Amino acid sequence: MIRRVTAPGLFPPPTYSHASVVEAGTKLAFLAGAVPLDDKGEVVGPGDPVRQAEQVIANLREQLRAVGSDLEHVIVTEVYVVSGEPSVLSAVWEVVEASGLSKGPHSSTLLGVACLGYTGQLVEITATAVVPEREEASR
Repeated sequence: MIRRVTAPGLFPPPTYSHASVVEAGTKLAFLAGAVPLDDKGEVVGPGDPVRQAEQVIANLREQLRAVGSDLEHVIVTEVYVVSGEPSVLSAVWEVVEASGLSKGPHSSTLLGVACLGYTGQLVEITATAVVPEREEASR
């Protein structure tokens, strides 16, 4: 069974859900790309990939919270940055590391790309996470 989730604290996505949870032994959540939009759908930090990365991490936390998970349970991410400069990619990766996302059992790909979906968007992160069983649910 697949459960698609839209995180209530985030801007409603136009044609996709923020996450999909598939239960097959271990429950996994497949998250749509976290983007640097505020709750009104405006791009945060125009021209500033570091500020956008901070907003993306904040939005990723909301997506994870909406499905009962957190950064600690992320198992894979793809980090997209509009840049061909390794220094810009490194600056964004420093935000990822500072968030605690890279401390879990986590694998990641960091990519420089030509453009992303929203005008002015410089950073996006997709993720897959384990949704841990809660003690209350097993009683």
